[in-house]
Amino acid sequence: MVIDCHVHVSATVMPHGRMSRQLLKSLPFRFMRWRLGLDPEGPAFDQELGILLDHLVGESEVVGLDAAVVLAFDAVHDRTGRIDFDNTHLYVTNDYAIELCTRHPKRMFFGASIHPYRRDAVAELERCAAAGAVLVKWLPIVQNFSPADPVCEPFYEALASLKIPLLCHTGGETSLPNLDKSVADPALLLPALKRGVSVIMAHCGTRSKPTETDYLPTFVRLAKEFEHCYGDTAALSLPTRSYAYETILNDPYVSRKIVHGSDWPILPVPPGMKLRLADSIRLWGESNWLRRDILIKQKLGFDQAYWDRAAKVLRLTK
Repeated sequence: MVIDCHVHVSATVMPHGRMSRQLLKSLPFRFMRWRLGLDPEGPAFDQELGILLDHLVGESEVVGLDAAVVLAFDAVHDRTGRIDFDNTHLYVTNDYAIELCTRHPKRMFFGASIHPYRRDAVAELERCAAAGAVLVKWLPIVQNFSPADPVCEPFYEALASLKIPLLCHTGGETSLPNLDKSVADPALLLPALKRGVSVIMAHCGTRSKPTETDYLPTFVRLAKEFEHCYGDTAALSLPTRSYAYETILNDPYVSRKIVHGSDWPILPVPPGMKLRLADSIRLWGESNWLRRDILIKQKLGFDQAYWDRAAKVLRLTK
């Protein structure tokens, strides 16, 4: 079973979720909105996005994709556990992600998102686990917390007990407004790893801008040190991140720790320096970005174990 473990949705109508005016007006979001042909300020946006994603996953079956993990995205919470809508730019509720996956059960799995500062964080994790969550998604530099904060420790204990993996963003981020860039370091996830949590380090600690700190070496070290430490290939075809392919494809140990993720609806860019020109041109002609992402990685030479690994890490297959 081939699973894309890293697929985003957005929501504009409560109780589904909300987006800030800053995000709606941002260049990356306006580009994605234009490319998808959807109006986030229209009354049917949430429903239309779910239908579109189901259609794109279905179209990608021909290149091997079976399903996608649809990610909720929790609001910012302060250290007292109160929700902070003033600093929340993207909010997709767990209930809405559950609803989407219930409507499209053959092609979507539920990825929960639970801010660790929530007063009910462990209870919400247990509720999401009962609803079928296959992972929990964090983006600390946007959700404004440190994974090394001792407040997170009870949550890690619960994740380990429930055997639910943590998909946590590492490295830089440009699609969403950053609240704390200091928490991009994969090493901040050591408390989770030491408690036995299976951690998927999204983007393998790569840069989103040339001027940022490169945490790829930190990811490589942790992947070699902890058997349950993984990285995903989400957005690695972007020009600022594609330098990671050489390491994750050619290091025989690290290559065994990489799982498939696209970061849809982020644009997959054929890495021209690593592919033949004719292949790059053909890939640019693929309009389904989920499918293009898979075709790029097939051309780069990812083996079958890579394509099967996400389902195993998420405990969907043995």
